Amino acid sequence: MWSTTLFEHPIPAIQWGTVLCATLAAAGLDLRFRRIPNLITGPLLLCGWVGSTWACGVSGLLDSLAATAILAAPFVILFVFAGGGAGDAKLMGAIGAWLGIVNGVAALFAVCLCGVLLAIAYALFKRRLGAVLGSLSGAAFGLFQPVFGIGSFRDAARLMPAADEGQPMPYGLAIFAGTALAAGGSWLCRS
Repeated sequence: MWSTTLFEHPIPAIQWGTVLCATLAAAGLDLRFRRIPNLITGPLLLCGWVGSTWACGVSGLLDSLAATAILAAPFVILFVFAGGGAGDAKLMGAIGAWLGIVNGVAALFAVCLCGVLLAIAYALFKRRLGAVLGSLSGAAFGLFQPVFGIGSFRDAARLMPAADEGQPMPYGLAIFAGTALAAGGSWLCRS
């Protein structure tokens, strides 16, 4: 009998194992080359949709598609406005395709938490923590200006912190760490 969502996947070890292996490979490539290739994200996304349909039927596919959009959306926004990586957005969408909404949202929160910690560590390592915090506070204020009728979103986007002139932060590492954290949490909840 087919489950209604991917949270009730018949073999969660396949879901989490696939996602953990893919994010580990993506993190390694992101550390080495500062990019996450489509060769990882594309097949992962397509196999996630097919596997979700096979394991849970049409409801699994719908859960997978919704999770793809939910997990990718924040990273697409970062790509458009703050110079984030497109590979990060595609990888998060592919993770959503495998995990569904419930596990995917847990992974999204864990990835964001690990991303903040990694960003602080990266800024400390580059000796730029003060500049980064100053830029972020200015950007946060700038993003709320259009809401209150002062300025526009285009003006706010210019206040976002500029990417480091050197190597960009390898966010694939945060994606792997957050996914591993969410997998551990899921395992603890199931046992």
